[in-house]
Amino acid sequence: MAAKNALRDIKRSLEGYIGEKIKLRANGGRRKTIERSGVLEEVYPSVFIVKLDQEQHAFKRVSYSYADILTESVELTIFRNDDQIKITYQE
Repeated sequence: MAAKNALRDIKRSLEGYIGEKIKLRANGGRRKTIERSGVLEEVYPSVFIVKLDQEQHAFKRVSYSYADILTESVELTIFRNDDQIKITYQE
């Protein structure tokens, strides 16, 4: 049950940042890290959608699950005004 609460908490924390500029660091496998930037576009029950900055990426949107943040395979940093807010899960 704790994992379900953790995922709900991560989702709730992201809901307040819809429309904000973000930077994503994702584990790309084989010791490769992918860095992308864009805007947090939408939050759904099990995934969140990031609209990527067009000049940098072939894809327009990517989605990740809240479990990706929980397991730290995705690091999310939100840029609001002059602040950088790192989205993580702490028990």
